[in-house]
Amino acid sequence: MNTSELVERIIRLKKERNAIVLAHNYQIPEVQEVADFVGDSLELAVRSSNVQAETIVFAGVDFMAETAAVLNPDKRVVITDPEAKCPMAAQLPAELVREAKRRNPGAQTVLYVNTSAEARAEADVTCTSANAAEVVNALECGEVLFGPDRNLAWFVQRRTDKRVIPLPDYGYCYVHRIFTPADIVSRKKEYPDAEVLVHPECDPQVQELADHLCSTSQMIRRVKVSPARRFIIVTEIGMIDRLKREFPDREFIPANQEAVCRQMKRTTLEKLYESIRDMKNVVRVPPDIGKRVRAATERMIEITRGRAHD
Repeated sequence: MNTSELVERIIRLKKERNAIVLAHNYQIPEVQEVADFVGDSLELAVRSSNVQAETIVFAGVDFMAETAAVLNPDKRVVITDPEAKCPMAAQLPAELVREAKRRNPGAQTVLYVNTSAEARAEADVTCTSANAAEVVNALECGEVLFGPDRNLAWFVQRRTDKRVIPLPDYGYCYVHRIFTPADIVSRKKEYPDAEVLVHPECDPQVQELADHLCSTSQMIRRVKVSPARRFIIVTEIGMIDRLKREFPDREFIPANQEAVCRQMKRTTLEKLYESIRDMKNVVRVPPDIGKRVRAATERMIEITRGRAHD
């Protein structure tokens, strides 16, 4: 079956099955183009909390589909590939969160959505790279346990008076760790007129070279208002595809071509088609865990409600 036939079948099946496809910005172009909504983790969480369709098909990684499942306990949530598991999420098991809470009884716990549902059930509130500082600053406490991304914790610490305690101390995204200061200096030397847009999961030394620190949705908004015509993009390579599609008159330079999330790229049109056709790979979160994750997620959405998603 060729690409056009697959796309036609997916569109037809979505209508027949009353299904909606949500895709992350790091998905391959063909998947993004057939999705009903493409966004970052915050946008996808907000969108999945207000879905009228009977089935949500998630083209992303495990924690994203879990978020959709806990926000929609009365709907079927399907993930295109159950093996698309975020390695960073695995760095923070729930027991480690519980131990940290016991050691820091006065702290509130803020967990990045890039975390397993079991761990997020231990959180007071969740966050994304888009709203992490806003969420932390909204809490009435002096200390915050923040995980699992240490670089995002560093980013937040520079934007709050609270003490931010990284959880675990070594948490990281392997894709964003690829970028080095040398990458940025080299690209900037080649394209001196380009703006440097850096994701806050990157190492601090890379963040310090940014013109703007942005989640993926913030990158889109920055390009929209910027007078620049060129942009050096410091995040997963899939973001380049969306930016080129939405801003064909601008030039986007990847800071490092090797910045590929292998888990995100597991989704193909064939897998998307089979997921809708067979309604397989249904995501289930135990009700007790789901209830607690939903409360932490809804608190995040409430904090950012009425504001532009960052």
